[in-house]
Amino acid sequence: MALIGEIGGLLWTILAFVIALSIIVAVHEYGHYIVARWSGIRAEVFSLGFGPRLISRRDRRGTLWQVAAVPLGGYVRFLGDANAASAGTGTEVDPALRRQSLTGAPLWARFATVAAGPFFNFALSILIFGGMLLWQGVPVERVEIGRVTALPPAMQNGLRAGDEVIAVGGQPVATWRDLGNLR
Repeated sequence: MALIGEIGGLLWTILAFVIALSIIVAVHEYGHYIVARWSGIRAEVFSLGFGPRLISRRDRRGTLWQVAAVPLGGYVRFLGDANAASAGTGTEVDPALRRQSLTGAPLWARFATVAAGPFFNFALSILIFGGMLLWQGVPVERVEIGRVTALPPAMQNGLRAGDEVIAVGGQPVATWRDLGNLR
């Protein structure tokens, strides 16, 4: 029975990994896609995953959006690409459309398109961590009395549970470490 629980935990871990990876890949590839589109480069295929196509849809610009069977990556194939890695020229591009291919685009457009994927991932991480900070806040370490045990009245000095210690003997205390370093 314990083995069943461990296998279930492993399956949840694998599922969470695949979902997280798919989000990261989608954002990365969308960065390539949208900057290429803005700079006049035509995308033929936007794929999440590799291998056989599971579902697909062609948009009004002619880009085929697809989800493939192996969810461990993705790609954007631009006009004239030989393969999903945009390596070389696969087909001869009509000279009238050469500017719309990745290899025929100006250097600035190629650079922006290639750099956009990592930049979008970087922006995603900033948004995630910024959102976590807004949601959770910044941890604050308060030096607070947890409980007062049986102390002689001279030592209690009016201390109650929940009181915050701000100074001891005239020395300011901001953290528990400060309290431990008092001399």
